[in-house]
Amino acid sequence: MTTAAEIERPNATRAPILGAWMLVAGVVLAAFNFRTAVTSVGVLLSELQAGLGMSETVAGVLTTLPVVAFAALGAFAPRLTRRFGARAVITFALLGMSVGLVARAYAGHAALFLLFSLLALAAGAIGNVAVPVIVKEYFPHAIGRMTTAYSAMLAIGTSVGAFATVPIERWSGDWRVALAAWAVPSLLAVVPWLLWRPGAKHARAGNGARLHGVWRSRLAWAMLLAFGTQSAIAYILMGWLTAYLRSEGMDAAAAGAMLGLFTLVQIPVFMAVPTIAARSRSQRPVFLVLAVCYPVSIAGIWAFGGGASTWVWMVLLGAAMAVFPLILTLFGLRARTPAGTAALSSFAQSGGYLFAGIGPFAVGWLHGLTGAWTFPFVLIFVLLGLHVFAGLYITGDRYIEDELPQTNPR
Repeated sequence: MTTAAEIERPNATRAPILGAWMLVAGVVLAAFNFRTAVTSVGVLLSELQAGLGMSETVAGVLTTLPVVAFAALGAFAPRLTRRFGARAVITFALLGMSVGLVARAYAGHAALFLLFSLLALAAGAIGNVAVPVIVKEYFPHAIGRMTTAYSAMLAIGTSVGAFATVPIERWSGDWRVALAAWAVPSLLAVVPWLLWRPGAKHARAGNGARLHGVWRSRLAWAMLLAFGTQSAIAYILMGWLTAYLRSEGMDAAAAGAMLGLFTLVQIPVFMAVPTIAARSRSQRPVFLVLAVCYPVSIAGIWAFGGGASTWVWMVLLGAAMAVFPLILTLFGLRARTPAGTAALSSFAQSGGYLFAGIGPFAVGWLHGLTGAWTFPFVLIFVLLGLHVFAGLYITGDRYIEDELPQTNPR
């Protein structure tokens, strides 16, 4: 974990120790909540459909809503952070998330549930972009360690949201209570942001100059493609993996356990990759090691999924998913300034999530059209090829500011 002494601010003195640790706590606790609004819904989807009279079509919209929200709301995050500062934006996003979680849980109509779900997803959508800016601004020499803490808590929150929601529902006897309960950690995450005082000169961290013409940068487009293909593969696997395993003869409980193993494996790997990447002169070897795990694990699932070796492929697949925190780390490493980090993060995540949303729909359409899994797996391998192509570019020694010489973000 990063120490207070390692936090440095541009043109400013170092933060007091208490304030430094408050900032670390704010980043970590916020990250825990960025996916709970997503995973808590998936495990109670049947109860939601029955309780709200939700059709299959509306349920499909609900499962796609996170991708749309991350893309749309994430696009506004840089503008909001420049205007109000990342601290204020994250604080209000977490408060909005808390309100949205409770309001949607007790909504009496499916349309209202969808509307309040957008509010509940705001923290994750905005935080995805705002947190890398905070890290670049206040932790310029500890990007790897802070991204490790951030991405590990993101994975832990994702897992806890999936595993704990059903027990809460069974304990309370009400699916509405189980969904609303996630407002509690969201509210707790607000506390360190309210207590943290960045100082007068940096009260609006992240509101520096804007980097113009990002769409002209090859690096930005490569980041978008790398992030989008990785997210598409991840959403395909989260949405369809258990269905495939069950079609291969695995019972529902065992298939769910395999998905749980896939999620749990990510936690230690997510913790290791950003630090290793940040300390390395080149991030390409790290990327290649992770990228190799993809085709091996996916081919193993395709050929042997449902059998005794399934857990082996799940472990390898969970390791491959660490490309996600690697890309988060690269948002800071491929930019010289916080403005560059904000530009890369927003451009890649907004466009990338839109791209990713096509993946699960395409798999469902192909499987429904053919009644087989051949074309869905071919699609995954095509996405993987594009991912490796983009990954080799973004792991090169280049910076977005250098590709846009006409801008001066300083």
